[in-house]
Amino acid sequence: MVVSMAKQTTAGRRYLRFFVSGFFVAVPVTVTFLDRLAYVARVEGASMQPFLNPEGTSEGDVVLLNRWSVRNYEVQRGDIVSVMSPRNPQQKIIKRVIGLEGDFIRTLGYKKRYVRVPDGHLWIEGDHHGHSMDSNTFGPVSLGLLHGRASHIIWPPRRWQRIQADLPPNRGPLYTDEDVE
Repeated sequence: MVVSMAKQTTAGRRYLRFFVSGFFVAVPVTVTFLDRLAYVARVEGASMQPFLNPEGTSEGDVVLLNRWSVRNYEVQRGDIVSVMSPRNPQQKIIKRVIGLEGDFIRTLGYKKRYVRVPDGHLWIEGDHHGHSMDSNTFGPVSLGLLHGRASHIIWPPRRWQRIQADLPPNRGPLYTDEDVE
C-alpha cells in the first residue's frame, strides 16, 4: 500500500512538471501567434451590415483577422480591415477599404465632396452608411493604424465563409493614380 502511494505521488509530480513545462512553452508561442499572425474579433454594431451582422442580433459575427497579410501595408480595395480608431486609440474598428493612396474618392458627407487619398493613407467606410463612423467622419486613415485584414467569418457556424475583397456598387474610386499615368 505504501509503495503504490509513493508511485502515485511520483507520477503526479511528473505529470505536474510536464504540464508546467508545456505551459511555459505554449504561452509564448500563443502570444507570438496572436501578435504576429492572426486573432479573432467580434464585430459589434450595424456599421458593416448587411455583410457582417446581417441579422442585427446582439450575438454578432466573429471574424479571423489576419495580421500577417498586412505587415507590409498591402491591402486592396474592397478588403475588410481592422484599424485603430483615429478618434479613440483604445478602440479598433472594422471597415471596408474604398480607396488607396492616390485615389480620388467621392465622399458621402465629408467636409469636401471629393478627396484625393494622401500617400500613406486609406479611405475606409462601413457598408451601412447611415450608421458608420468612418472616413466620411474623420477623413483618410493612416496606414500606420492598420491592424489586420478580415479573412474569414468563423462564427456563427451557419455564416462560416472566406471573405473576398469586394467593393459595394458605386463606391470605388473615381480614378486612381494608375489612371493618370
